[in-house]
Amino acid sequence: MPDTLSLSEFGYSARWEALFAPYAEDGFVLGRVVRADRGSSAVATETGIVRAQPATRLLKTARGPADLPTVGDWAVLSFSDDMAVAQVEAVLDRSSAVTRGDPGKSSEVQVLAANVDVVFVVHPISAEPNVRRIERELSLAWESGAVPVVILTKADLAEDPDAACAVAEAVALGVDVRATNALAGDGVEELREYIRDHRTAVLLGPSGAGKSTLVNALLGQESQATQEVRVGDGRGRHTTVARELLLLPDGGIVIDTPGLRALGLTGSEEGIAATFPEIEQLAGMCRFHDCAHVGEPGCAVRAAVESEQLGAERLFSYQKLVRAAQVAEARTNLHLGREEKRRAKTLAKLIKESQRHTGRD
Repeated sequence: MPDTLSLSEFGYSARWEALFAPYAEDGFVLGRVVRADRGSSAVATETGIVRAQPATRLLKTARGPADLPTVGDWAVLSFSDDMAVAQVEAVLDRSSAVTRGDPGKSSEVQVLAANVDVVFVVHPISAEPNVRRIERELSLAWESGAVPVVILTKADLAEDPDAACAVAEAVALGVDVRATNALAGDGVEELREYIRDHRTAVLLGPSGAGKSTLVNALLGQESQATQEVRVGDGRGRHTTVARELLLLPDGGIVIDTPGLRALGLTGSEEGIAATFPEIEQLAGMCRFHDCAHVGEPGCAVRAAVESEQLGAERLFSYQKLVRAAQVAEARTNLHLGREEKRRAKTLAKLIKESQRHTGRD
């Protein structure tokens, strides 16, 4: 990237100008996080790419990792001669955020990408599409506040691309489904239409789905490293090792991500409801408003399954995701309760110490 940059190329708009205005008055600098590594970030500013780390004040006020800078965030920076790198003083309120339950911590939420307009749910169709995984990723995409688009890659290796698209369309209700052959450039131009005018898309999908190959096709150059899928089991090998924001020649923005094996939900059921609109509609006709659709009398959802209006596997997938979200919410609430107790004990100890030093009982 050049030494000087235009933030408009990174999606800067009137929204971010308004949110940054109070900080601008105090001499802070605005930038967008283009790569987040452990403990620090690469941030694009008008004077170029700078390395930045969270300021002590931000670390103290953050409720968890989700409040710290991630790829796509707009970061408020400060600079000083006695600091080797810039300091991230604040993160502007996100317009959207793709999150998942952190596979390493049962109650933490991990933000995969922030301030995205489109989530490209990427899946290869060199084999039968994994519709259960597509449903789960669509739930995360809808929950983010962005618009999902299902991209079926490696169409040249599919026995019947049209049939594969039909399978995906059956579970991606109300969502555009696009088949591509990135190596030949087939279907790539249509994807650019989703991110015209400096809009941001994030690619979400398993290892070996062809995300980096797709990014290279969008960029028009070999920017992202790629590897062949293992022959033995057909599984992909991680090529992208960090989430990274990239500018396209025609003004679009893409965030490439490593392949995700674990896709934990965050506790919210709104994304699930958007992914299964037909079940949500049927649920509104059940006799009981809290019907779990497992055998209650007057259950319109079970009746639809029995009449083959709704597939049993589709209902099972819905129920599985709802249970997973409920478990995630329970774990989060337990964690928050323990954290609140810990903070209360710390505060009580500080008050007691203060009273002892002042000679009060």
